[in-house]
Amino acid sequence: MVNGSVRKHGLAVAGICVLLLAGTACSDTKAGSGGQANPSTSTSQSNNTPGASTTPGDSTTPSQDPAASSIEIVPAKGATAVQPDKSVTVTTTAGKLSTVTLKDDDGDEVTGSFNDDKTQWTSSPQLKPGATYTVSGSAEGTDGATVPISSTFKTLRASRSLKASVVPLNGETVGVALPIQIFWSNPVKDRAAVEKRLAIKTSVPVVGSWHWVNNKQVNYRPRDYWPAGTKVTVDIDTLGVNAGNNTWGTASRTIQFSIGKSVVSKVDVKKHTMTVVINGKLARTIPITAGKDGFTTRSGVKVIMEKFTTKRMDAATVGIKPGDPEYYNISDVKWAQRVTSSGEFIHGAPWSAGSQGSANVSHGCVGMSLKDAQWFFSQTLRGDPVTVTGTARHMEPGNGWTDWNTTWAAYKAGSALS
Repeated sequence: MVNGSVRKHGLAVAGICVLLLAGTACSDTKAGSGGQANPSTSTSQSNNTPGASTTPGDSTTPSQDPAASSIEIVPAKGATAVQPDKSVTVTTTAGKLSTVTLKDDDGDEVTGSFNDDKTQWTSSPQLKPGATYTVSGSAEGTDGATVPISSTFKTLRASRSLKASVVPLNGETVGVALPIQIFWSNPVKDRAAVEKRLAIKTSVPVVGSWHWVNNKQVNYRPRDYWPAGTKVTVDIDTLGVNAGNNTWGTASRTIQFSIGKSVVSKVDVKKHTMTVVINGKLARTIPITAGKDGFTTRSGVKVIMEKFTTKRMDAATVGIKPGDPEYYNISDVKWAQRVTSSGEFIHGAPWSAGSQGSANVSHGCVGMSLKDAQWFFSQTLRGDPVTVTGTARHMEPGNGWTDWNTTWAAYKAGSALS
């Protein structure tokens, strides 16, 4: 029989054991041991065997051995709603990091770099919204032993995604006046944050600026026309960018294009001529006809937007209805090149041959002989400039690629980083 004194002592011992077990279960368990640190802070992985680094999970407390590698990962293991524009860091307090890899659940790897002494690895701040990420790798203590690195976390889900559509096309060769145009899938509230993720690289030095047209479009143009032959790379590193209003970048992309030869044309409406200068030399002076009264051709710097060997031109598209004396519907207009969104073209116009070089009789387009129109068409690219002078009607902002009708100072002021 156990007497009361022994029974009391036995209960006391049992109580101590419970407390010790509870203390172990509630200690700050480090990553790799099956526990979870505060998801909003960091995860630690360590060993505490004197003189040797061991697999994480063998200890529930940071190592006191200065030779042992102790790993801290930010964000913490199991963290959720991590912001995609935050870098992931892996740090060791002893020894050095050997390898670190960060991948999402699609297997896509996030780039990162070590500091000089390889005690910290930092990822680029470009994570996918709504994705699960895995950190893996290894570290080496000053004792030479290896400690594995392992952690997972999730990024927050975006209400809206931000993706880019771009002019020009990848691999396209364009004219010297083409403005780079990025169209966003959703409105951008934080323009500065997005613009910081945009970069232009050129094969020769070029001074240029971004200019926000509105919250869904940003353009880039050089101060002067692009130098002929320039190679241009547009880096849109918007994956993970916070555009505001819980709109997050869900993709990055790179566009590469080239500038062709310099073809700069000038239309003088009063003189009824168009001069074409190629690589700095006058190539041809062409007799033209422009818009008659009531259909005045706009003055300003226009840029060729589209090219058609044959184009139907129906006056109904500009508000002139069948039955109106000014109505026309021509199914096969040759060598047509669009220069405004509202419908001005440069094209062949055999029906006005008697007025070309002497009178303005068109509905706003610049017309010329089929021979001259075909030659001009063969010389130009999307993005070549055509400057029109001689009328009191001017280009409206946004009626085509109108970037060159803004002063350089005003254009630069349209940058969110100016």
